[in-house]
Amino acid sequence: MEHHSKTWHQTHKESLGFGQRLADSVANGMGSWRFIIIQTLIVAVWMTLNVIGFKYKWDLYPFILLNLLFSTQAAYAAPIIMMAQNRQSERDRAQADADYKTNCEAKVEIEELLEKLNSIEIDKLDKILSLLEKLDKKAN
Repeated sequence: MEHHSKTWHQTHKESLGFGQRLADSVANGMGSWRFIIIQTLIVAVWMTLNVIGFKYKWDLYPFILLNLLFSTQAAYAAPIIMMAQNRQSERDRAQADADYKTNCEAKVEIEELLEKLNSIEIDKLDKILSLLEKLDKKAN
């Protein structure tokens, strides 16, 4: 019979709501090279089309609409990233608690093993002493 208990990480992950999972996904996505590269490409295309566009330029230099989009993105990104950081702190605390509990359980087990080893050693010493006494009686 195998006993599979959940790790602290699995338990914590299962306790997250939809909004928390979404915030973590957004923060992970925005903190990636993929996001930076894609955003850089979009900005380069935006600027290029608005600088050399022949027919229709929807956002002329100094790209006020682009700045507005970045401001809006930052206004939403900052609290989402902070939510993800708060959850990272919660995960760190949960891991520290789990580590502490594991260490306490290990300490108890080690102390029990030491007691058993000491009793085995004492039993062996008692047997050795009794054998030595028997040998000493036979020799005398």
